[in-house]
Amino acid sequence: MPANKDLPRVAQNKKAYHDYFVLETYEAGIELFGTEVKSIRAGRVNLKDAWCSIDDGEIFVKGMHISPYEQGNIFNRDPMRVKRLLMHKREINRLYGVTKQQGLTLIPLSIYFLNGRAKLEIGLCKGKKNYDKREDMAKRDAKRDIERSIRDKR
Repeated sequence: MPANKDLPRVAQNKKAYHDYFVLETYEAGIELFGTEVKSIRAGRVNLKDAWCSIDDGEIFVKGMHISPYEQGNIFNRDPMRVKRLLMHKREINRLYGVTKQQGLTLIPLSIYFLNGRAKLEIGLCKGKKNYDKREDMAKRDAKRDIERSIRDKR
């Protein structure tokens, strides 16, 4: 189930949209400890180099950096700890099949809070080639120029 777009995002992975085509999005809960939740609420999380993998029927996020909570002394965890994601078994099995057959990858796109619980938006992604990235940049520049010219004419 895709995440609600109206929710305020704690962190977004803008690099994912530059490097990948996002085909589908899913919402997953994250298994966290108390100081990690407090650190995420403070916005001290980095999704830039994160990815997801499926091992033994469970889905994990790797490479997600949650900075240690400043007031949490001995209860702080390793910032690069592998975190388990919470999804339905049939969703995990479907994602496992798609990633193995079609060569797609699972990338965390954003993290937000829904009803007091941390949620991670995961994208089923296909890698972009360099010419795709250049094409997207050209489209974005053209759109910006058009908007600028329309604004100047007013």
